[in-house]
Amino acid sequence: LDEAAKDAAAIYLVGDIFDFWFEYKHAIPRGFSRLQGKLAELTDGGLPITLFTGNHDMWMFGYFTQEMGIPIQRDPVTQRIGNALFHIGHGDGLGPGDFAYKRLMKPVFNSRFTQWLFARLHPNLGIGIASKWSQHSRLQNGAADEKYFGEDEWLLVYCRELEKRQHHDYYVFGHRHLPLDVVVGPGSQYINLGEWVNYCSYGVYDGTTMALREYKG
Repeated sequence: LDEAAKDAAAIYLVGDIFDFWFEYKHAIPRGFSRLQGKLAELTDGGLPITLFTGNHDMWMFGYFTQEMGIPIQRDPVTQRIGNALFHIGHGDGLGPGDFAYKRLMKPVFNSRFTQWLFARLHPNLGIGIASKWSQHSRLQNGAADEKYFGEDEWLLVYCRELEKRQHHDYYVFGHRHLPLDVVVGPGSQYINLGEWVNYCSYGVYDGTTMALREYKG
């Protein structure tokens, strides 16, 4: 973040920044204090930051906006940056497949009643249960997350369907754990940012083109 802030006009964090996150009325998960401090420092300095929720950290409410001035986005957004039109989001639940998550799990987790029930648990118990669930999900889906499905990539299918209705120069997501740069159509790219456990990958738009990079610091 320090290096990006040197010449960045804006920073987009596209979800699953935290393995688990829940905002109780008077408590948040322990840890991540240095990251939060850095985000606050950057926004205090005038650098715009946008934070998208992911499937692991969808239970963000008002904390980051109130404390750091960071807007929270729960759905993909279409935004013009410079001369390019971007479609940016986390990517969970988009495209074909993953019906159990789209039709059951995501609606349940997004339910205010579910969130209210979870908030009744003491943070020690609630965060402990959620962390175990998140770890189990990551272990169970890890192999699939590392596999590239070519033309059957769900997000690639989603991008191509959307491209039929409206041209975008770049589709940028972070749900898949692979760094990907794939042609959607003429003048259109699908870029998946990957993750920082194995790849330390991120994307940069320089006003002309967007490209994946690997942090080697």
